[in-house]
Amino acid sequence: MGFGNPYGDLYDEEIVFEWVNKMVGMDIGIISLADTVGIATAAQVYDITNYLVESLPGTEIGVHLHSTPANWKEKLDAAVRAGCKRFDGALKGIGGCPMADDELVGNMNTEWMISYFEEHLRSPQLNKEALEESLRIAGEIFI
Repeated sequence: MGFGNPYGDLYDEEIVFEWVNKMVGMDIGIISLADTVGIATAAQVYDITNYLVESLPGTEIGVHLHSTPANWKEKLDAAVRAGCKRFDGALKGIGGCPMADDELVGNMNTEWMISYFEEHLRSPQLNKEALEESLRIAGEIFI
């Protein structure tokens, strides 16, 4: 819950930083900040991610963003601008947290992310045939 707490518990950035530092102290080298129910703003994604990327250069900071079709790009762009290089996604954006109050909030859609990265010349070499087959299978299973 890197960007908010849907359970009504106390939340602020200092709590996030404290827990991240505890995990780094246990030699955990990859930290993924989760936007658990899709409530993060682009400004939060940028500020928290950038602070951690800058202050923990030996730690790989990633994001697991939930979004709606209306706000996915601004959140993804904020994470990229913050220096994030690790991103979680889900084929077709399937999944999400049952605590989300908006049925349109789901995991960040992998296809949207790939399109964004290709548009911004940041895309790794992908096996497009395997991706298409995975999308076909996901379509059969989930839709």
